[in-house]
Amino acid sequence: MNPYILAILLFGLGLGTTITFASSHWLLAWMGLEMNTLAIIPLMAQHHHPRAVEATTKYFLTQAAAAATLLFASVTNAWLTGQWEIQQITHPLPSTMITLALALKIGLAPLHAWLPEVLQGLDLTTGLILSTWQKLAPFALILQLQPSNSTLLIILGLTSTLIGGWGGLNQTQLRKILAYSSIAHLGWMILILQFSPSITLLTLLTYLIMTFSTFLVFKLNKSTNINTLATSWAKAPAMTALTPLILLSLGGLPPLTGFMPKWLILQELTKQGLAPTATLAALSALLSLYFYLRLSYTMTLTISPNNLTGSTPWRLPSTQLTYPLATSTAMTICLLPLTPAISALLTS
Repeated sequence: MNPYILAILLFGLGLGTTITFASSHWLLAWMGLEMNTLAIIPLMAQHHHPRAVEATTKYFLTQAAAAATLLFASVTNAWLTGQWEIQQITHPLPSTMITLALALKIGLAPLHAWLPEVLQGLDLTTGLILSTWQKLAPFALILQLQPSNSTLLIILGLTSTLIGGWGGLNQTQLRKILAYSSIAHLGWMILILQFSPSITLLTLLTYLIMTFSTFLVFKLNKSTNINTLATSWAKAPAMTALTPLILLSLGGLPPLTGFMPKWLILQELTKQGLAPTATLAALSALLSLYFYLRLSYTMTLTISPNNLTGSTPWRLPSTQLTYPLATSTAMTICLLPLTPAISALLTS
């Protein structure tokens, strides 16, 4: 892609998200979301592969449906209450509609079906943008909204953690596994949103760091399915040794960074008298942990077939920058001891 066009599209992505962040009016927030969607579409379709075009079409249709629902709900709210302010949603009908529209935008279960399909059709770089940056603007709106319907959020959160775990169990494609991982993590964030927005922000931050590391590892390996992970030990032995730690951090095992948000969320849910919800969420994390362990096992404890197609990638040096990967990997593995400091920063 022409670097000038790429720069304009990335600027559009940044501007769309910034407009949504800065807006207090529903029309302005909607405009930011639309800019975001329209800026990423050429990035998704840049390879002109039938799968990429199909993924782009699916993404466009779902985002357009979510944006239309959001606009309809905000107009309904203005009609019922005379308010266009984001934080002045008092009527339950527009509040519920907006929550569901934003859930469709970020891919929360049961409105998640588009996410694995879309992510599977993209290359890893665009997939990384879709899994991280594209979640920020809708999340900012959900955080400002503080929906009145608390049961809806708990249902969305629990459904997402369960479906995110179950859906990834039978997958062999890494991008689909990462999509289900994303759904499960978003479920954890939504579960705690109404009780402690600061923990939601912390979970979002750790999710972004861990997902960034995982995508960069797969990009360095040029891996798109589980079998090609087995060739990585000959190309980058140090990275192959560290990758299981990144994956287990995504799964939420102590003493890795990914344990921090899960620990704080379960603690807060128990404080709020929602012990059954916390138990169900903790059990659903075991489902996700299974497929992260499966990836770790394939990568470190199996050797790929020694045929020509299997051995060729070993001899091809990667041109990818490793500084971002080194930084994000260190953060993915080592941040747990800083939990008190990070919590204090977020709550102050």
